[in-house]
Amino acid sequence: MEKKPETTEGGREARELATELFKLWNETLKLVDEEKMAEFYLENCIFLPTLSDKFVTNKEGVKEYFKHFLEKKPVAEIVEDMAVYSKSGNELSHCGMYNFEVGSEDSRTIVEARFTYIWQKDERGDWKILHHHSSLLPKK
Repeated sequence: MEKKPETTEGGREARELATELFKLWNETLKLVDEEKMAEFYLENCIFLPTLSDKFVTNKEGVKEYFKHFLEKKPVAEIVEDMAVYSKSGNELSHCGMYNFEVGSEDSRTIVEARFTYIWQKDERGDWKILHHHSSLLPKK
C-alpha cells in the first residue's frame, strides 16, 4: 500500500492545516450566519449532518441545515482526530471525534459525535468542504 503524503501546501503537515480549517469553521459558527457557513462548502458537496436525518447534496441544503442548527448556539471541540492529504495534495481528509456544546445559556448540553471532513481545493485554490459526515457517537 502506497503511503499518503503527510505534507503539502509548502510543507505544512496535514493535521496542522486540518486544525486551522476546523478552527475557522468553528469560529464561523459563532457568527450565527448560515450564508457564511455555506461558504465553506463546495456547490456539489455531500453533507450528512449531526442532528438531522437529511442527506444534503448542495449549498442550499447546507444553508437550510445551519439556519436551524445555529439557533442552538453550537461550539465544537475536537477530542481526537487525524488528517492526511490525498496523493495529489488537492484533498485533505480530516476525521475523528468532537463534542458540540449546544443550547441556551442557562441550559447547555454536550453532544458527542464523530466526524469526517474531506476538504478539496476549488478552482481558485481555496480549501472547501466536498464531504462532511457527522453522526452521534453510539452509546455503549
